[in-house]
Amino acid sequence: MDNFDPALISVVMPCHNAVSYVEEAVKGVLGQSYPRVELVVVDDGSTDGSTETLQRLASENPERITLVYQNRSGPFAARNAALARANGNYIAFLDADDVWHPDALRLMHAALETVPADVAYCGWQDIGVAATDPSPKIPPILDASEAANHFLEHGPWPNNSVLTRRPLIDELRGFSERPTAMDYDLWLRMLGRQPRLARVPEVLAFHRRHATRHSRIPRWQQVFDAVAVRRDFVQHHPELVAQHPPARLHALIYDPLLHEAYRCHWRNDTESARRLFRRAFRKANWQAGDLKHLLASLLPSPLYRNLVDFVTHRRSTRFEG
Repeated sequence: MDNFDPALISVVMPCHNAVSYVEEAVKGVLGQSYPRVELVVVDDGSTDGSTETLQRLASENPERITLVYQNRSGPFAARNAALARANGNYIAFLDADDVWHPDALRLMHAALETVPADVAYCGWQDIGVAATDPSPKIPPILDASEAANHFLEHGPWPNNSVLTRRPLIDELRGFSERPTAMDYDLWLRMLGRQPRLARVPEVLAFHRRHATRHSRIPRWQQVFDAVAVRRDFVQHHPELVAQHPPARLHALIYDPLLHEAYRCHWRNDTESARRLFRRAFRKANWQAGDLKHLLASLLPSPLYRNLVDFVTHRRSTRFEG
């Protein structure tokens, strides 16, 4: 941070194959009503024309856009690479397919300075073809302990709904680079330090949901990582979850295994379903009606796949008849 600016907001943006959206996202950053904003964008090996779009935008705005390249290292490594190049006293995160209201950074910055606070958060709305619940989401007024428990139960807020002071991010050393759930991990580690929070009740962040999102990381691994993040937080910060009895904490950590197992089952992601049901058998609170799935998951993968195919075929035949 050779050019550290105490008034500057640094926006961190990873980009991989987002050519349909990245120009809108970049122009939304440059069009913010807060006057001191830089964008550090990391092109993570794009092959769809995103690179050329980013190069053009950076050449048109050389004083405001820093463009960094990496070769398919993933979004969390990309965010850390961008953080290493950021010069601002405040950090905001925006993915290349998400957008902000033009006043987002100005209003969140004002909230930080008015309280004063370490973290400002705002309302958001899901957009895109897969936005199953596009209604505005306005999070409640929370302190750090309340927010941590909210995250344990509901998961993290979108990355672009938060503005933080740079020292807090530096203390956490950015994102861990485990395969998945690292936004969840960062926010819980942040809340473990009990920062001062400020809410902005307006909907300022828009998070895009895609119909299909191909990931190199299987769904079962993503769910296992989220379980590990929740487990580690509870182990490291018992004082923040002391209001919950042990049985409730166990359910908050492990019961999503069973819910996600059924989701994968109905989506025909058989291997993820098998692995999740197996882990849920040992860890989650299940009922007698779940037992047929749990026991079937103990079969080797080929046998489990054959069983699921057989049951699915019989069910479809019965319905057709």
